[in-house]
Amino acid sequence: MSTTIALFGANGTIGSRILREALNRGHRVTAVVRDPAKITTSDPNLTVTTGDVLDPESVAAVAKGHDVVISAVGGGGAEGHLATIEPAAKSLVAGLRKLGAEAPRLISVGGAGSLRTPDGKQVWDAEGLPGFLLQIMHAHGEALDYYRTVSDVRWTNLSPAASIEPGERTGSYRTALEDLITDAEGNSRISAEDYAVAVLDEIERPQHIGERFTIGY
Repeated sequence: MSTTIALFGANGTIGSRILREALNRGHRVTAVVRDPAKITTSDPNLTVTTGDVLDPESVAAVAKGHDVVISAVGGGGAEGHLATIEPAAKSLVAGLRKLGAEAPRLISVGGAGSLRTPDGKQVWDAEGLPGFLLQIMHAHGEALDYYRTVSDVRWTNLSPAASIEPGERTGSYRTALEDLITDAEGNSRISAEDYAVAVLDEIERPQHIGERFTIGY
């Protein structure tokens, strides 16, 4: 069954892969970007529009009539993204609240920093992490803390493994709620392609409404 999806951050590393995965599955996607020219994908199920994830009015206007809103903004890279992570979470919720009972579900890209490691600490407690990376981790943690205060919007926050980068789409992954997923060698990783698979799987078969979950190999 086709789902209508509004995707913020559709031209980013993760967002572009979510866009591709959604279209490949036959869903209808509205890509919400600041510069439509950056979306070069052509598909009959794709609409490209401008919008501002930090403006609740814009969020409400874009989200109206869709089944799901996905936020793939603030993943890092450009330093300006850092300032959008928690404010975007609050703006998305405020925008969806304007739609009342007709508000779509929200799925947001989260961070790995707040996940528990096997030693009982959190990922962001590891020694030697660069300062900017720590800032991103804690910003995602603050956004998650905010989502956890929200009960009137159907939200899901998906934390990647400790390492996420472009790679192969295997279609396979493991899930957990609060614990970092590692392989037999102790590595925690997921490809951006398989992260997108997990997002669309969660849309098609909801299992984590009102909570954070994580994935890894």
